[in-house]
Amino acid sequence: MKLAELFNNRKTVFSFEVFPPKRDNPIETIYNTLDALQDLKPDFISVTYGASGSLADNSTCEIASAIKHRYGIESAAHLTCVNSTKEEVTQVLKKLHDNGVENILALRGDLVPDVEPKEDFKHASELITFIRESENEFGISGACYPEGHLDSRDQIEDILNLKKKVDAGAQHLISQLFFDNNLFYDFLDKARIAGINVPIEAGIMPVVNKKQIERMVSLCGASLPAKFTKMMSRYETRPEAMRDAGIAYAVNQIVDLVSQGVDGVHLYTMNNPYIAKRISESVKSLF
Repeated sequence: MKLAELFNNRKTVFSFEVFPPKRDNPIETIYNTLDALQDLKPDFISVTYGASGSLADNSTCEIASAIKHRYGIESAAHLTCVNSTKEEVTQVLKKLHDNGVENILALRGDLVPDVEPKEDFKHASELITFIRESENEFGISGACYPEGHLDSRDQIEDILNLKKKVDAGAQHLISQLFFDNNLFYDFLDKARIAGINVPIEAGIMPVVNKKQIERMVSLCGASLPAKFTKMMSRYETRPEAMRDAGIAYAVNQIVDLVSQGVDGVHLYTMNNPYIAKRISESVKSLF
């Protein structure tokens, strides 16, 4: 099933994201995670293409295929392009097709320090066009950024670039994480005005420690509202309290988003079944 079809019945979609294990961990560890996530019955699970230094490039397809065929949950494989040639992307597309993976989240990918990017793809929109014109038919999703991509001059430029992705063939969008729902609603209004009418899922990441949030903010530039920073300051030296407060904050975000009629919520699980379960059980009646 193509992911865009999940939104046809007007149901609010609830999905998860997982990442392949790092190089020093066996791939079996991800299946322990998926065993626990399966009972939560998400509408689909996406699998990241991974950061440098991981096995992701080799295992994303395997994991996405297992999610679909072993666990009976629709899956989406992330695919980046800035460090790949067209020939390499073609090989990945064939492997995904041969393994029964029907959906791809098409991304530019991060520039790797001291590594010259390849010349075939400069933007995610180019990858989306390439996938759409390939010999195998995939459901294509794209990423969006409620506060603008770090490389964009401003939000207007970023939304115009997002429109290029949709015009190129992206049928569904998943947002970068955010901690202020009002910023997401503002972005959503601007995207709709720009003619971006595909389903847009809100990306939610439960924050369970200060180090995690500092790293994520440095990578994506998400802003932190005052009530969030107060929460961190109060509980940062108490790990269990910080975990529970982070879960509660994410649950409150999700309740508000669903009540406002968002198309879907995409939960960045960080491969932590306990947190995913706590959140899912708190909001399951909403979906």
